[in-house]
Amino acid sequence: MTVAPPAPELTEPVAPTRPWRVVLLLGSLIALGPLSIDLYLPALPELTDDLDASPSAVQLTLTGILVGLGVGQLLIGPLTDVYGRRRPLLIGITLSVVASLLCAVAPSILVLDVLRVLQGIGAAAAAVVAMAVVRDLFTGRAAAAVISRLVMVMGLAPVLAPSLGSAVLEVGSWRTMFLVLAGLGVVLAVVAAVGLKETLPAERRAAPGVRSTLQGYGVLLRDPSLVGYMAIASLTMAAVFAYVSGASFVLQDGFGVDSRTFALLFGVGAVGLIVSSQLNVALLRRFRPETILTAALTVAALGGAVLLFDAVTGTGGLLGIVVPIWLVLATVALCGPNATALALAPHGQRAGAAAALLGAAQFAVGAAIAPLTGLGEAGSAVPMAATISGALLLAAVLVRLVLRPRPSVVTA
Repeated sequence: MTVAPPAPELTEPVAPTRPWRVVLLLGSLIALGPLSIDLYLPALPELTDDLDASPSAVQLTLTGILVGLGVGQLLIGPLTDVYGRRRPLLIGITLSVVASLLCAVAPSILVLDVLRVLQGIGAAAAAVVAMAVVRDLFTGRAAAAVISRLVMVMGLAPVLAPSLGSAVLEVGSWRTMFLVLAGLGVVLAVVAAVGLKETLPAERRAAPGVRSTLQGYGVLLRDPSLVGYMAIASLTMAAVFAYVSGASFVLQDGFGVDSRTFALLFGVGAVGLIVSSQLNVALLRRFRPETILTAALTVAALGGAVLLFDAVTGTGGLLGIVVPIWLVLATVALCGPNATALALAPHGQRAGAAAALLGAAQFAVGAAIAPLTGLGEAGSAVPMAATISGALLLAAVLVRLVLRPRPSVVTA
């Protein structure tokens, strides 16, 4: 009787000699999606008047790019496993640039809604390729550390984008916002063309074709660990989506804070998320990603429970809501990088498709859960708190199932 060892990777990733350059490059690429979403938010009222559109139709421009980012990852991810990382990335950024230029001259809100979907599909290439390159070059703790650095960029981009958008609005219109995004895309395309070497050698690429793509997704979805980590990452992201979608109504309508105070409270949470993601890099020097993920989810679930208790009972007033939320954001920042690194680790040959599944699932779950925060009485913190608490409790339970030791395969 012998115990069958796990099948080894065909090719182990070779870490670059100067990883900080890779982090800067990938961070710049991954910022394209958040900037495309948030840069033009200050211009929404002007856009509504200029195109004579209803607020709901204008909101569809946000829905459109989120749909594009989700669907785009599923389409582009397998292509990066077939044709390498560089070509799909450059084509995707080019599509984003063209869509941005067309958005700048859109004659109607309907045309703008459609173009935002195309813009999201193009921007999705940057997100997929960034995560796939991380898996090509790093694994284990190193991969989790690099993803933590990228989380910092992802956290900074949405915080800074509205301020940058306001500055652009001082010298131009909402159409200028899209010209800025097009210019940013051109810069990123040049930087990627010059600075990003191909990280997926030809011998590790997947076979082309729809059947091969579907088979690749089938293999990934039959891996219980990947599905488990994907669900965990999606649930933690859903908690963040629930906070982002519900915070303005809870804090401004429910507690009566003014816009300046709201921005301050929102900013404290964002800073905590960013700082915590960098703390993860230090923790990875001493602890395994699995250990950090389990501990962080436990604390996050406890923070969610306190948040729900305070929301239901009114304990602590405003601080009884924002302090548990800050704790949740800080601990969630420790979860995403580790869950993503653990999910990608066994799938070096399908890193693009695996990264696409992870990204699309997070958008889908987050978009589905976020509307739950609008249920109930206007300004009530209970729906938001219940959504956050439920998502984190489920993630905390799920991680223990995913990490539970499985029996070894025994052969005669």
